[in-house]
Amino acid sequence: MSLLCWMPLMRRVSFLGAAAIFAAASVNAQSTLSPNESSSAAFQFVADDGLGGTALSSAAADSGASPGGHGWKHEFSNNFAFEAGGGFNAPIGNDTSTAAGGPYITWGGNFTAGGGLHLSNRFSLLAEYQFMDNKLPGSLIAGVGTQGGHAHIWSLTLDPVIDLFPKRITSAYVTGGGGFYRKVTSFTEPEEAEECYYYCGIVEENETVYHFSSNQGGLNIGLGITHRMGGVYGDSKMKAFAEARYLFLDTPSVSATNGTGTTELIPVTIGLRW
Repeated sequence: MSLLCWMPLMRRVSFLGAAAIFAAASVNAQSTLSPNESSSAAFQFVADDGLGGTALSSAAADSGASPGGHGWKHEFSNNFAFEAGGGFNAPIGNDTSTAAGGPYITWGGNFTAGGGLHLSNRFSLLAEYQFMDNKLPGSLIAGVGTQGGHAHIWSLTLDPVIDLFPKRITSAYVTGGGGFYRKVTSFTEPEEAEECYYYCGIVEENETVYHFSSNQGGLNIGLGITHRMGGVYGDSKMKAFAEARYLFLDTPSVSATNGTGTTELIPVTIGLRW
């Protein structure tokens, strides 16, 4: 057979040999990863091997960390409790009587603010400040010989709060406590005074002409209701509350005409808690 007849067969053999060599080189390259090579497949293997991902999650849980949070610091901040509200004070009517034959304190308003800790989902401890502004009966004012008067009571107390149904959106609670109370009873007379804003003028203002005060301990106890506000599943920390308490002050007597003595009121307060 002549050389011209062998040439097509030789070209075919050469082409097949080259193809085989190229395929072998490609397989070898894919089966080897260099030490510095970054591969998404390799990362997927580490995360999905049933060991690496679980170990990382366990380590995060043991350290108190949570995804997107700040671990124990975040949980501690969630334990803080705050409240603010206002309302009115109702006299019980059995206060020590005055020389004029009547009680020495009547209706008024109050403002309350406090802060503390949620020790559990059922129990909280609050330090509370309360200010009460109550009017004096006309018989007491007339007996003293003035034209006006008021009684101011402010307090700093420590009050536990027990949530009776902590998992419900609307719940009830019991509260009460005690602490320091200061009561100031003042009698006033209208007096003329000059006031200047855009121009000056003479106005009448109630000026205190006589007052007395006392410092003592006091107790309070009450019931209230809360309603959780906001949250997709009713899990918001903010709650609206309404409560009524019984307040007892053993205010010491100074004389038979100044109206001091046991003070009992029912403060009713509406506000918000966190």
